[in-house]
Amino acid sequence: MSSTRSEHVAATLLDRAHSPDVAQTIFRDRVQQRPLVLRPTSPDPARDARSKRQHARLQKARASQKKSKVGKPRPLSAKAKRALGVHNIPKSQQKYSIYAPLNELWNGYIRHILGLDAEGRKKYVDAASAGPLLVSADYHGARMEVVRSRCVSRVGISGIVVKDTKFAFEIVTEKNELKLVPKEHTVFRIQVPWEVSNEDAGEDSKAPLLFEIHGNQFQTRAPDRANKKFRPHVDLDL
Repeated sequence: MSSTRSEHVAATLLDRAHSPDVAQTIFRDRVQQRPLVLRPTSPDPARDARSKRQHARLQKARASQKKSKVGKPRPLSAKAKRALGVHNIPKSQQKYSIYAPLNELWNGYIRHILGLDAEGRKKYVDAASAGPLLVSADYHGARMEVVRSRCVSRVGISGIVVKDTKFAFEIVTEKNELKLVPKEHTVFRIQVPWEVSNEDAGEDSKAPLLFEIHGNQFQTRAPDRANKKFRPHVDLDL
């Protein structure tokens, strides 16, 4: 049994705040004639079994999707990575002795690329055959020295490459210093140890190979450079 207007709590509060006519209008529109929306608890009887199964699958997919979005963290943006220093090398790891074994591995890797190892022993290396291989090679771990540059202060920097970015090499020197050397307008020298066998004398002699690369031709990311073809040309900027 519904209560009368005089017994309703809302009517009492409206009479205190408004005039009788306004209180009567608000009570009639907002309380007495307010629609009551009910949520159905049983499935629609007009829906067939196929529609019911499809509806259940959609509800289950939405629930799992909502659950996966809540539990999955958002990836960091490039700005956030720079702010946090995700790719920076800590000061405690900027030591030449840490990367010396990496240089030994790289020497074996580059000798294999050039065909100077035991499997593909060569007696000489020319620029025509070695040039494309050096351009597409990976230089993480290579011992590198700056021999020519427009910036005179860069000349003489030498060490092991610990990071090969698109526009610069990061080198750890023997003084345990991390140097960022831009590739633009800079020539780098790479030394590869190589034992040459003298068949006449019956002995082996160590004759390191020296290569000079122009940084302007290496201004790409290392993964992208592996599949890129370069044409030899003279760099007139140096």
